[in-house]
Amino acid sequence: MIIQGETAAPRAVIVVSSHVARGSVGNRAAVFALETLGHPVWAVPTVMLPWHPGHGRATRIVPPTDQFAAFMADLERAPWLGEVTAVLSGYLGEAGQVEAVASLVETVKARNPQALYICDPVIGDKGGLYVAEALASGIRDRLLPLADIATPNRYELEWLTGTTLDDMRTTMAAALAAPPPTMLVTSAPAMMAGGTGNLLVTETQALLAEHRTVERPPNGLGDLSAAVFLARLLAGQPAAKALQSTTASVYEILARTSKRGGDELQLETDAQSLSHPMAQVELRTLIHPSRRRKPDQDSGA
Repeated sequence: MIIQGETAAPRAVIVVSSHVARGSVGNRAAVFALETLGHPVWAVPTVMLPWHPGHGRATRIVPPTDQFAAFMADLERAPWLGEVTAVLSGYLGEAGQVEAVASLVETVKARNPQALYICDPVIGDKGGLYVAEALASGIRDRLLPLADIATPNRYELEWLTGTTLDDMRTTMAAALAAPPPTMLVTSAPAMMAGGTGNLLVTETQALLAEHRTVERPPNGLGDLSAAVFLARLLAGQPAAKALQSTTASVYEILARTSKRGGDELQLETDAQSLSHPMAQVELRTLIHPSRRRKPDQDSGA
């Protein structure tokens, strides 16, 4: 109920990503998480698939570039644009979609300067790029500079920055050098044996949330992590708490899905894990790269 004389704060989120008929990846993961956590969502499909390509070849429907651009332009002119507090972009269907996404982000930010833009650059994994290089380059050159936050996995960050990330130090340095002021790197090196981590690097902080590795995880963890992290920030959580609670939610859902033998994240079964995660996640404060003294400083020069 809106009390007379009060204006509801913007809380809608535009999510631009893939849509599958079966599964919990792309928009299916992000929209469910954001709506469960109290945010109306404007969902924009960039490609439609029966299921994730990892399950086998299937029909792939990508909207024509001009129609996709017209669709996004309609959203820019929507009379309800003032409702929007954030944009989250994920998997894009082809390089021609990049400019339409960028235009929408710029329009939202012009209308609401406090709006957040999270870019999840879904371009590859440890096996390399799984999108066309033109699309990956467009995300790197056009979307990342617009982003407040980016959420690549470690292998995507390697490609985006052109560096090899063998350890925590190189991963932190690459995250700090990339365009967005805040970088959440999933699949980051962990300090615990047999673990994996989410590394959050800002201009002043370096934080690592880690947990044990779950073998052969279902797809969609990156999509889910970006959406939950956004929801935590919109709820006013400070960076450290948002990182820890996001990691706990995603890990808890992953662990429960794995225990049941599921081949897709079972979000509908474990929705309570989004709001009230019980999993224990180790949070570490790391030495920020900017605080490391240079050799000439060490020598007193």
